Amino acid sequence: MGMSEFYGPGDETESVATIHRALDLGVRLLDTADMYGPFTNEELVGRAIAGRRDEVVLATKFAVVRDPDQPRADWGLRGDPAYVKQACEASLRRLGVDHIDLYYQHRVDPTVPIEDTVGALAGLVREGKVRHVGLSEASAETIRRAHAVHPVAAVQSEWSLWSRDVEESVVPTCRELGVGVVAYSPLGRGFLTGRYTSRDDFAAGDVRLTPHMPRFEGDNLDRNLAIVESLRSVATEHDVTPGQIALAWVHHQGAVPIPGTKRVKYVEENAAAADLKLTDEQLTRIANAVPTDAVAGTRYSPEAMRLLGR
Repeated sequence: MGMSEFYGPGDETESVATIHRALDLGVRLLDTADMYGPFTNEELVGRAIAGRRDEVVLATKFAVVRDPDQPRADWGLRGDPAYVKQACEASLRRLGVDHIDLYYQHRVDPTVPIEDTVGALAGLVREGKVRHVGLSEASAETIRRAHAVHPVAAVQSEWSLWSRDVEESVVPTCRELGVGVVAYSPLGRGFLTGRYTSRDDFAAGDVRLTPHMPRFEGDNLDRNLAIVESLRSVATEHDVTPGQIALAWVHHQGAVPIPGTKRVKYVEENAAAADLKLTDEQLTRIANAVPTDAVAGTRYSPEAMRLLGR
């Protein structure tokens, strides 16, 4: 996502080099969405994997409807069968591939029964255009209803040391049904790396400077810095970075973390976190270093929070 939008300016040459380096390191899952850019990130990923398609488990998403000139308040949602097929065809063209390995509904459209949306996705599976079906930020009830229509391979939700609400019902439901859990923003949108200590550290236009991200505002940011310091002290004992500790914790929960980055040096750091072995005692200590009641601010603005857990 950050290669094309939301987190300051991007550099396509560095972005493509980052994807190539990830593949060289053994990373296989690449996650994008049609609304990143919008549309341009799928094109970027398509160019980056040209000639290396067989090395990639390619995931993308549909449902958020926007155009480049729309303010966030005017973005829409569509999960109707006609749109599912239309969005898939468009993503295939932009990615330059003949199938998508994992196709997610980005957010659940409350105006369309999930059975209808998943039914359309099942049709795409039968046509060979999609290999596996996924949901993003869906409730446990919706996951069950969807899974009854067609197997849901993965549910993607925000999950990190400072975003743990998914543990209450979504993760147990996925475990029960045999559905994989993919954790986005496992680094707390970069905050848990310790790289950011004030709002001056973010580039102009960064979404973390907007009301859409309350955890990065004023007093919330100041309070949340204490979390990073606690994590840094644990990381020092392991001779790794705070970000690597945060990623290793998510990985040890049995989830697949998808840390976003647009630079080669950070993809190398992130990939190395997969080799970090932690004991149960150490995992508990890491979690205790970031108590959920110490996190200041919600994940998103109130408007965006209403799109979650449907």
